[in-house]
Formats: sequence, structure tokens, C-alpha cells
Amino acid sequence: MTDTPRPTTAPTGDPVVAMRGITMEFPGVTALADVDFRLLPGEVHALMGENGAGKSTLIKVLTGVYTATSGTTELRGERVAFAGPAAAQEAGVSTVYQEVNLCPNLSVAENILLGREPRRFGAIDLPGTRARAAELLGRMGLTIDPASTLAEHPIAIQQLVAIARAVAVDAQVLILDEPTSSLDQDEVAELFRIMRHLRDQGVAILFVSHFLEQVYEIADRMTVLRNGRLVGEHLTRDLSRLQLVSAMIGRELGVLEEVERLAEDAGSGTSGAPPVLEASGLGRRGSIAPFDLTIRSGEVVGLAGLLGSGRTELARLLFGADRADSGSVRVGGKDVSLRTPRAAIASGIAFCSEDRKGEGILADLSIRDNLVLAMQAARGWARPIPRRTKDELVARWIETLDIRPADPDAIVGRLSGGNQQKVLLARWLVTNPRLLILDEPTRGIDIGAKAQIQKLVAQLAAEGMAVVYISAELEEVARLSHRVIVLKDRAKVAELDASATVDDIMGLIAETDATAAPRVGTAARTEQVAS
Repeated sequence: MTDTPRPTTAPTGDPVVAMRGITMEFPGVTALADVDFRLLPGEVHALMGENGAGKSTLIKVLTGVYTATSGTTELRGERVAFAGPAAAQEAGVSTVYQEVNLCPNLSVAENILLGREPRRFGAIDLPGTRARAAELLGRMGLTIDPASTLAEHPIAIQQLVAIARAVAVDAQVLILDEPTSSLDQDEVAELFRIMRHLRDQGVAILFVSHFLEQVYEIADRMTVLRNGRLVGEHLTRDLSRLQLVSAMIGRELGVLEEVERLAEDAGSGTSGAPPVLEASGLGRRGSIAPFDLTIRSGEVVGLAGLLGSGRTELARLLFGADRADSGSVRVGGKDVSLRTPRAAIASGIAFCSEDRKGEGILADLSIRDNLVLAMQAARGWARPIPRRTKDELVARWIETLDIRPADPDAIVGRLSGGNQQKVLLARWLVTNPRLLILDEPTRGIDIGAKAQIQKLVAQLAAEGMAVVYISAELEEVARLSHRVIVLKDRAKVAELDASATVDDIMGLIAETDATAAPRVGTAARTEQVAS
């Protein structure tokens, strides 16, 4: 993708959107805390932050999906409080989401003007609708047949049609939420051409993306959020990639002494241990590029990268939750086909998903029922676990992991996030896996529970279990891991040993050359990244 020269002057003028002191509270959670945000006319403004930073919440407050607990929003200098997205769109604020929300069975023209079609004698004027749609598409430099059915077109064209629909209402603010996640390089280039065209017409564009290279190519300014708080607003040209990554991820301060000692507990390395899993050329089109990976007994392998880098996609391939379309896997020295989670479980692989509520716990069931679920699935439902065995296992793991309350009949949905995470961990540890994959095991839990889980990971590795550890908190990854796999743009780009520091990892994530061959070696041999 080639860079287009950026204007030498920053966007100027009064903000078309000005949000001040935005706080958004949900029961037990503060999603946004006193956040300021402004959007200028004729600019592309990137909203940056890791998962859970508050980006989506801020957009939903702006568009009326949520009503802020406190704070004000102004549009063109007038205070507004939209009743919903329809009211926001009527006022000139349009949103295009990652998943195209159009009607594939209708024509391109009908999708662009749905609900606003020209009428003649009380009926929809179909020729007039097509002519109006062709005019709108022409303004964007697009030559899409307005009479064609939307379903005939690839997702990239559908994305552009969604944008044409958004600007058809004379939108002054266009919000693009992860619009490039399903596009290839040429399609992204076309989208960026359209964005620049709209920007030059004075449209203010709010751009959300986890692809750093794309942000630096298209954005004039950026606002960075972390943990629901404003980190800063910057001109893109004034903030290096390394500085941006540091601002997004931050540093974990004030960690308990118990966690600080984990580096010693993890040991100096496991290079001589037998391989538990060996992946060769494993990959999935549109998900993650083919990669090689060896995981040894007693080893913690950390996966580091920004949201969308391919961390979770790699983990899901190893567990059979997604089916690989290239490569091979050996477990315990034997060729295996990890085409389903059941096959992975049978091979001794366990996986704790980052989506604790959606793919992990069953909130309406008890601790006991949740905890034995994986073991029962491995045995088969025709061979129920004896009640005595079940009670002994549950009691043991409640005590081992300090699950509170220590009541096997307590409903999991009523537990704290940290205790829910412990129940999910216990579910898989009951099966005595040889490889445990943990995807964001400490997200959204308090520091005490975080310390306990990190200590448990080190203990499991010391006892010989192999662990794949994924976390957006690079301090955790560097502290616990014997090796760190760095991912970027859905590809493995480097492999570092236990000497890797947070700065080493952030430098690789921020590096501009995403097409370089993956590196293997010590942190000391990692090239320095220019800021």
C-alpha cells in the first residue's frame, strides 16, 4: 500500500463534534471515565485503544445507543442527546459497522436509498431511485451498477455501498468501525480513496482500526483511550508507532510482590524438554498466515500483539475451534488432525476462551456443574461421572484455586469476574491436559485474582504442563513466558526467548515492516526500532 502525501497543515476550524467529560457507568463497571473527544470537519480521526479501552462505548454514546451517566455532547456547537442511531443519522451522524448491515436480496440502489426512495404518484419511483443512487455513487468515483443485486458483489463493494448509504443523508460525520477487517490490500486502497474524497469534501471521519499501518496511512489525528480513560489526542505525524503502542498498552504498575517473584519461579528455560505440540505451516486463509510453532513440556509460550494481530486465531487453530486449511500438527510425537475441539481435547489440549461469558461459563449453572463440564464431555454423556468423584474433584479445585464462595452449589453468574475465571480454569485443569491455552485469562478481574492466576500458571509449568499464554498486558507476557511469539497483521513476525523485555516486544509490534521474515532468537539480537 503506497502512502498518499498528507496535508502539511493540521485540520482546523471549530469541532463538528465535541464531547466533554463523558462518563458511562454500568452496574459494577465504569466503561468511560471523564473522557473528552473532538472531531474536526475535513479530517480522518483514528480512535485507538485495545479491546476494552472504551472505543465502542464512546461511539455508542455519540450515536445515542447509550445515554452517558454524565458529560455533554455538542454537534456543530449545539448540545445534543440523540434518542438513538436513527436520530443521530437524521442530524448528520452516520455509522458503518464492521459487519455490513444491508439487505443482500435488494438492489444496490434500493440499499442506498432504503426508506428515502423518490416517489411518484405515491409509489416508489424505481428509475428515479436508480438515477439518484448512480449520482451518489458517481460523487464517490464509483462505477457500480445501481440495478445490480447487492449479494452479487464481494464484501468490499458492499462496504462501499454501506458508506454510500451513510453519506446519502448528507452526513457531516461518518463513523467507520473496523471497515477494513475483511478487505484485501487493493480493496483497502479503494476504501481509502473514498475516505480521502469525502474528507476533502469536508466530511469528518471517525476511523476505528487495529491495523497500525492503515492508521498511519489515512489518519490526520488520533485519540488514544486505555481502560476507559483518555490517554491523549495527537497529530498522527507527531506520534511514533512505538509511542502509540506504549500509550495503548500502558505499563502495569503496583503489581503485588507475589506476582513480581514469578519470573524466578518460571525458571531459566525448557529447551531440552520433549515437545508437546509441533505445528508446521499451520494456517487459515483470511485468519492467520501459516506459521511454525513448537511447544515443550513445562514451557510457557506467550503470544503478544495488538488486538487483531492473530493471537486468538492462532489459539483457535491449535484447539480445533477453527479448521486449518494448511499445515500439519504433531502432539506427543504423533501426527494428529485437530479438526474439532473434541479431537483437541482427546489429544490433551485445553482452551480457555477470551470470551468468558459467551464461550466459557454457563452463568445459570452451579460451580459444580460448570467445573466438571469438560471432563464429562471427554468421557461422553453415556458415562456420567460418579457423584462422589465429582464432589471430590470440585472440593479439591475450589480449595486449590480459592474460589469464593466455596459453595459448589453457588450459581456461577453471581460470582465476581475473577472467580468466574477460576471456575473456567478449574474446568480444564480437571481434565489434566498436557497443553493449556489461556486467552486473556486476567482481563477484567481485580489485581488479587490476577496475581493468583499468574502464580498458578507458573506452578503448572513447573509441574510439567505446557501453557500458551495470551494477554494484551505485555508485562504479564514478558514476566511469565519462557518464549514470546510476536504477531502482527495476522502473521507471526518474531520469536523471542525469556530475556525479552516489554520494550523489545513493543518495538516489534510497532515496527513498520510487517512483511519482514519472522525472527527467531534472543531479545539482545532483536533490531532496534526507530521512533
